[in-house]
Amino acid sequence: MKVFGLVGYPLTQSFSQKYFTEKFEKEKINARYLNFEIESIGEFPEIIEDTEGIVGLNVTIPYKEKIISFIQELDLVAREAGAVNLIKVLEKRNKPYLVGSNSDVYGFQQSINPMLKPHHTHALILGTGGASKAVRYVFKELGIDFKMVSRKPRTGWLTYSDLTPEIISKAPLIINTTPLGMFPNVEGFPNIPFEGMDDRHLIYDLIYNPSETVLMQKAKAAGATVMNGHNMLILQAEKSWEFWNHKTD
Repeated sequence: MKVFGLVGYPLTQSFSQKYFTEKFEKEKINARYLNFEIESIGEFPEIIEDTEGIVGLNVTIPYKEKIISFIQELDLVAREAGAVNLIKVLEKRNKPYLVGSNSDVYGFQQSINPMLKPHHTHALILGTGGASKAVRYVFKELGIDFKMVSRKPRTGWLTYSDLTPEIISKAPLIINTTPLGMFPNVEGFPNIPFEGMDDRHLIYDLIYNPSETVLMQKAKAAGATVMNGHNMLILQAEKSWEFWNHKTD
């Protein structure tokens, strides 16, 4: 039996496990999808060594960047994005040979494209982790100017305390790549000046559970269009399946 799985910590929720388990049952595929919850990336090699039949993995918070050092080959998108959320497990010379990719890029681009308007030329990206790298990659491809917003000061980036209503007003596209507001800590949200938002704004929260985060609620109350990360997850899951089955472009 082929084994697929998700690597991350914590894994209190798993869209991927539910999605693929249902897919395997519906399509009568002899495979299973497991959650590999590891507290340290140093435990990752044990997953590869100890899991019989393992052929593919998804990677989530907080390991999309740290896992790169364990991978033998990166495709072009993963190299340029600088983050991996997708691994194919092959064998070369009787040893595991891991190929990394990034289906977050595909999922984000395909999900946001129908929502973009001509005035969406400037963006703020909240958070600087692995998910933000996929967003950055897509915005560079689309020619959308963006600023990173981080908790920690860094040259060229904004901190949350730097944000003013005027800055928010001039960035009608705001993407939350942080886990703030994600189940089970649903009361959390990025503390930004919502009074700078209006009906020109598109607020995309990559969180999918809950389906409407506090960030989305506050943005909607200010007049903004809002969306969550559920469609992106479906798209990246479909892309994962293609990649594992050698059907990528």
